[in-house]
Amino acid sequence: MKENKEKENEEKWSLLIRHPFWAAVLLSVILGALLTLALQVIAGAGHIIRGSGLGGIVALGETFTVGIIILGGIMIFPLVLTAAEILLLVKGRRNQEIYQKGRIFDIAGIVLGALYSVVYLSFFAEVSFDSDWQEQLVNRQIHTPVYTQAWLTVIVVALVAVAGYLIVNFIPLKVMPPLMLVSGMAAMYLGAVESVVWGIQVFQGELLDHYLLLYPFYCLLLTARTVSHKMWEWKQLLETDELRRQQYCGGKGVLQRCNSFLAKSERWPLAALLLMWPLLGILIALLLLFGQKPDSVIKAFTETSDWSLSQRVAPQNLSYDEHYLCTVAAGGHENIVKPTRLGVRHGHQVIVNRQLCIANAFEQVLEERTPRFHRAVRRFYDTYGFPVARLIRSKTAADVVYFIMKPLEWIFLAVLYLTDANPENRIAIQYTGKNLKDFE
Repeated sequence: MKENKEKENEEKWSLLIRHPFWAAVLLSVILGALLTLALQVIAGAGHIIRGSGLGGIVALGETFTVGIIILGGIMIFPLVLTAAEILLLVKGRRNQEIYQKGRIFDIAGIVLGALYSVVYLSFFAEVSFDSDWQEQLVNRQIHTPVYTQAWLTVIVVALVAVAGYLIVNFIPLKVMPPLMLVSGMAAMYLGAVESVVWGIQVFQGELLDHYLLLYPFYCLLLTARTVSHKMWEWKQLLETDELRRQQYCGGKGVLQRCNSFLAKSERWPLAALLLMWPLLGILIALLLLFGQKPDSVIKAFTETSDWSLSQRVAPQNLSYDEHYLCTVAAGGHENIVKPTRLGVRHGHQVIVNRQLCIANAFEQVLEERTPRFHRAVRRFYDTYGFPVARLIRSKTAADVVYFIMKPLEWIFLAVLYLTDANPENRIAIQYTGKNLKDFE
């Protein structure tokens, strides 16, 4: 019986060893489920203590799957990937089998790290990646951390780094000269440096911002593990291949001498660091052909505002509340929503267009002449207008709402002309902080 149990345990562990990445995914899901369950139990106990009944507990149960996705997939999985990369660096540097199985962690970390960073900055930090520092934003929006005219430089450097990783990891050493190998490592160095600069740029000190630092840390671990393993692998190859060892002893020509110099893998880290600079120069020269400036690699991060390396000061954000017609006036395309001026609402500046002024003037008439009906309309608007405003996340969405509101705008205008002696005066003073009585 004991032997059977031991065999079953060995089979389970061997399954994890054969598929380490899926084991990491499973571990993240399990940890996410346990943490979600613990939070649900605490919240459920709170519902019982407050006497909320079973309805509140059922509602908590409905969020269980969402909790697993958020906690397991978004919060825990990046930590598991980073921990796995550290373990691979320690255990896989001199083990070919472990190293090869770890490459899926590398690829997953590179792709998901970039994806998670963009999603976090877009939806949680409200970064507008297409808005440079000189553009005026609204509310909590933040300008892009990368100068839009230098995005091509940043992307090309990242792609070259990925290409370097693929060359180093997927071309066998037996068919690759040391100079090509070190060039691939130099490309990886460029990517690692860019990831560190990116981390410094976007880190603002908030608690969740620490997740943004996982990506550059992961890239550094990946680069260190790749370089150290390839150094070990090259030594093993030369020890078993006498002909290859003699091939790199001497020779004529610049490239042959470079290969002879690089035959000792201890020289690779420094050689890759030195080779990184001419590689960067070549990339900058090529990017000139596509309209990029020579200093784009620097201006990409300095020609910005709101961030750690920024050297520009952006205009102050305009503020508007969740009144969705304010959102339309500020957020739509100018040639469609036709903003006319700045106004004041609740003590801060808002962008005003005619549709917004007409709607507010109509509400003002309701408040003066039918206060009870106005309170009912205001309640309805506050209940459904705010959620609609939160859905308006793009200029196109604001344009669509503007057109949907057009028939109501005409009705409001007709009511104003039928009930007010000076309707245009009432419309004109909206959001100016003044009232018609101020002009009497």
